[in-house]
Amino acid sequence: KIIDTPQFQRLRRIKQLSATDYVFPGASHNRFEHSIGTCYIAGELLTLLQQQQPHLDITDQDRICVQIAALCHDLGHGPFSHLFEDVIRETRPDRNWTHEEASIKLFDYLTDQNNLKPMLSQYKLDDTDIIFIKELIAGPLPEFNGKIVSNRRTGIDVDKFDYFVRDCRQSGVLHSFEYKRFMKFYRVLQLDNGTRELCIRDKEVRSCYDLYRTRAEIHQAVQHPVVRVRDCVWHGTAS
Repeated sequence: KIIDTPQFQRLRRIKQLSATDYVFPGASHNRFEHSIGTCYIAGELLTLLQQQQPHLDITDQDRICVQIAALCHDLGHGPFSHLFEDVIRETRPDRNWTHEEASIKLFDYLTDQNNLKPMLSQYKLDDTDIIFIKELIAGPLPEFNGKIVSNRRTGIDVDKFDYFVRDCRQSGVLHSFEYKRFMKFYRVLQLDNGTRELCIRDKEVRSCYDLYRTRAEIHQAVQHPVVRVRDCVWHGTAS
């Protein structure tokens, strides 16, 4: 129901990597497919945690909330994604504007305009759950499930799991990071301060190195001189 709304369908027309396809022609994929992929991986991770650590008491409602947040986390992106974000920051009085802020507003708008609350209630989601979904989109929460979609503490989350595979494949960047194996070794542990965190086995430390190296290589492709020149032309036109 969410995917079929006009507000979500517009993501088909928003490029994931701005002007990167001017250098890497295959990199013309969009936010629509990335959002669906992120939603899928979020569901897979929550299902794994439900099976491996039943004492966490992760409910089906918890899983659905995280999946909806993953599905809608990029709703606020404008044309050419992060390039649009840069332009908005320069032209608005509020220099701290983010696409996450717009995603939350669009999620509210999408829900109201398409009368989706009755549908959400069928899955036993109430107003508290809707607030939780928006908090997940806004940024990491203290609890482990609040860092599945957006983890600013470590930079490791399902958003990156999807775009690493997708962006590398589309732009021809080689990578060795395997998110499916990585997720199998995820466990939620309680820290000394009482909070519960997503943790990874020590033997998977090389996978962490692969993850960060993959992110660096994708950024290098996106920051290609020709891509930057193309961005500057559009940026000047938009300004």
